[in-house]
Amino acid sequence: MLVTAVLVAGLAGLPGVRRTVLRTVGWVLVVNDAIGPTDVIVVATDAFGCGELEAADLVNGGVATRVAVFAEFPGVALREVIRRGVPYEDAAARSVQLLRTLGVETIEIIPTGVAGTRNVGRVLPPWCDRNRLRSVLIVAHPDHTRRLRRVLRRSFKGHGTTVAVRAARYSEFDPDHWWETLGGVRIEILELGKLLVDFVTHPIS
Repeated sequence: MLVTAVLVAGLAGLPGVRRTVLRTVGWVLVVNDAIGPTDVIVVATDAFGCGELEAADLVNGGVATRVAVFAEFPGVALREVIRRGVPYEDAAARSVQLLRTLGVETIEIIPTGVAGTRNVGRVLPPWCDRNRLRSVLIVAHPDHTRRLRRVLRRSFKGHGTTVAVRAARYSEFDPDHWWETLGGVRIEILELGKLLVDFVTHPIS
């Protein structure tokens, strides 16, 4: 992680190329696969708000008629809330409500909650198999779409589903200006480090 930060800082300091280099580094994290009609659009768990907006726009554009969201991962706090019998609207319910407000009529909940990109790679292929899906488009925050696509390409090997990844446009992360805010710098360094680890551990992906 420290090496990544030093590398980015060093490149950014080169005279005459600072902005070009920083933009290139920002776009290293981002992919937008070519898309056509697909069986279902899946909203990544960390993309609340921007993911639903992107999915609704794609549905309105005729890319798909169905949207799926993951059930909320039952962490310690959520399990305790459920144990106490306290009424609670989880993240999946909020996503469904937002999608309906945005005009999406057909919405499904993937029953297995996920925590992290690797879990998406474990949960999504068998769900697609059970539903006999030929194609799926997953919408996520731009900053880890490339890493997500690498994980999904590995996990979908041997399955009959074609998977594509789309960066949500309404995210706070902007690959063209990430260095202008502390939040953008933090996200860039963190996600670039994770992507480099993925390349090292899976050089052919």
